[in-house]
Amino acid sequence: MAQRRMFSRKITETDRFLEMPLSSQALYFHLNMGADDEGFIDKAKTIQRTIGASDDDMKLLIAKGFLIPFDSGVVVIRHWRIHNYIQSDRFQSTLYQSEKAQLEYDKSKTASLKPIGNCIQNVSETETQVRLSKGSLDEDSLTTYPTVSDNEEEDIPYKEIISYLNEKANRNYRPNIQKNKTLIKARWSEGFRLDDFKHVIDTTVKDWSGTKYEKYLRPETLFGSKFEGYLNQAPRTKKEIIDERLGF
Repeated sequence: MAQRRMFSRKITETDRFLEMPLSSQALYFHLNMGADDEGFIDKAKTIQRTIGASDDDMKLLIAKGFLIPFDSGVVVIRHWRIHNYIQSDRFQSTLYQSEKAQLEYDKSKTASLKPIGNCIQNVSETETQVRLSKGSLDEDSLTTYPTVSDNEEEDIPYKEIISYLNEKANRNYRPNIQKNKTLIKARWSEGFRLDDFKHVIDTTVKDWSGTKYEKYLRPETLFGSKFEGYLNQAPRTKKEIIDERLGF
């Protein structure tokens, strides 16, 4: 396996990359250094823990499209072929052929997941060839894993969530701003849904309106890493809210 890794400024000097926290950027660089010659990593969690990065850092890299995760636990650097060209005499093929079979590359050499139907067909063909070449009849060699289509993002109700916040908090945030979409997508990827967002908005608007915390009724606060805490926060009593407004 080649020992050197390169990074393209076309990726690492974009606003999309630089607007991430430094901890997320550092995790991205370390994951690249730990990848095989085709950009696949089977120890992403170990690297994350070793450098002190958080789960949110990993989720943000996935949400912003810098990593593609697989159900097997392997992840791949989405722009690996933009970063690196490895000479054939040093190149070593990845061990993760079933995951590789789930990917396709566009003209810019950016990886994406294939549509689910094609993905299952290609993985089955690849695994069948491996099974026959080894003379094995092990059914596990034909196992395929479900993948998430890139079109899933279209199902995230960015506009409805931001519009609800604007209505309840009397704000004018825009749903098409990338920072707002990234925050919402990160929470959505954790399993939270529209009702959860509305509950957080309702609770915080009720508790914070008219207090010193009212200025924090914004996407970066409500939809950040403390989202679950706000979701499970008990509503404050009327007396507590009045005392807060009076400065007690």
